[in-house]
Amino acid sequence: MTETASGTGFGTDWRAWQESWDRQQEWYMPDREERFRVMLDMVEALVGPEPRVLDLACGTGSITDRLLKRFPKAVSTGVDLDPALLAIAEGTFADDDRVTFVTADLKDPGWTSQLPHDSYDAVLTATALHWLFSEPLAALYGQLGKIVADGGVFMNADHMPDPATPRINAADREQRHARQSAAKAAGVLDWADWWALAANDPVLAEPTAKRFEIYGEHADGDTPTAEWHIRTLREAGFAEARTVWSSPSDALVLGLK
Repeated sequence: MTETASGTGFGTDWRAWQESWDRQQEWYMPDREERFRVMLDMVEALVGPEPRVLDLACGTGSITDRLLKRFPKAVSTGVDLDPALLAIAEGTFADDDRVTFVTADLKDPGWTSQLPHDSYDAVLTATALHWLFSEPLAALYGQLGKIVADGGVFMNADHMPDPATPRINAADREQRHARQSAAKAAGVLDWADWWALAANDPVLAEPTAKRFEIYGEHADGDTPTAEWHIRTLREAGFAEARTVWSSPSDALVLGLK
């Protein structure tokens, strides 16, 4: 079920696009599946196997895809502004009544009014909110504090480097870049390569052009520390907040209402 229709076309292999997006993202984050696993473990532990989920800044629906494979009785609302990624998401889940997609700008103060439900058991997001600066991100957390149900959870897996450990950060960055260079030499698509492919696809070309009109090459934003996220979530009304997974450069922060 969809609430937008951009980019859908007969005969397009949406699952192949979904998988190519996954491969491109894994080029940057080899531990991507691990953070998803921990995220869904905590969903099950705290709200059970039949949650109503908001997939925030959903992109192609990567979280929704894994959510429904693990919890077939879950339902998901995906929200994003990117018309190209939403086209892939809508195409992938076109025949699935458990899924709804909404086009909305998270910086718009009224974006929550476009959602089909007033509250959610879990709001999940990954590698997306670093596109926001800290001030609008704090405002977004305040809004999420009002739509996460009592006893529900919010989880954000994103870049959360620790500026107090510059040598560790530099060594990790050097190692990651070396591995990325080797993978790219072997033919793996990076961000720019993937978008160039989308721009030349007969179905995705138009929504991809619109996407670059909205964002440019890459949106600006901040990467505050995990401690900032934890503090800001508590200020937004979450009773508990902590890191539940981390790597040298990224973390998964959970807020419990």
